[in-house]
Amino acid sequence: MSYLRHIRACNAPVTEPFLPWYIDGRVHGWIRPALAAHLADWPDLFERRDQALHTPSAMVPELTGRLTEVARELAARGVVTALLDEPYPVTADGREQAVATVDRALAAPLGLRSFGQHLNGYVRDGGRILMWIGRRARDRLIFPGALDQLVAGGLPHGVDLWENLVKECAEEAGMPEALARRARPVGALTYNRVAERGFRPDVLYCYDLELPVDFVPRNTDGEVEEFLLLPLEEVARIVRETDEFKLNCNLVIIDFLVRHGVIGPDDPDYLAIVIGLHPAVGMPETSRGL
Repeated sequence: MSYLRHIRACNAPVTEPFLPWYIDGRVHGWIRPALAAHLADWPDLFERRDQALHTPSAMVPELTGRLTEVARELAARGVVTALLDEPYPVTADGREQAVATVDRALAAPLGLRSFGQHLNGYVRDGGRILMWIGRRARDRLIFPGALDQLVAGGLPHGVDLWENLVKECAEEAGMPEALARRARPVGALTYNRVAERGFRPDVLYCYDLELPVDFVPRNTDGEVEEFLLLPLEEVARIVRETDEFKLNCNLVIIDFLVRHGVIGPDDPDYLAIVIGLHPAVGMPETSRGL
């Protein structure tokens, strides 16, 4: 058992075919052939040629509206889950370079780059660090009952980073805005994972927040079953020896352990861990054309 296995699990070799989706000549997503067969019902929007799907630049001005129609129809057919009414960016770069938006339910099936925010909430007890951990509610669609960061959530398009973080802190941990704004941005992690819903080339903005010793989180949106305050050594053991955490949460904790010296250069996997937390976002070159 090792930390590195979680990084590899989030970046496993792609062994099934995905079709690149080009918009104005640039790859914006990766789509399974089964979904591409449904998208053939919109040939002007998803033109299939050369083992790829192409959306011409002339369609970009109306792309958001057309993708909304596609999402509604695919949800009605049961091809994707019910719509979530959260706009996610369609981008080949950062959030600010999005050429359109699409409902979150269709983001993973289209293999779009998605963005999220994860916050490590911890307290100090003398020389020890204790970390607040949440357990996801059993009715969650993804990883029900798994352990999670104190606060974590998706980042809809057009929402300011701090605005979204404050909202998530209030909903998931009952945290007042003044306290949430004391969070410290500590970087971004990336991974490329094939999931049940599709290809996930994701970016996680990460934050650390040292909390008052008398702060007790309180969930307000029903997404968290319980909170645990655990010594960092125990959190490290759980990550290293078990699969109790939601998969991408392992990466955020491993990054915390590196930055706080729990995983140091003397670890035989140190360089592989540090490099593995920041792979280039997108389908690996060796997986294209399967």
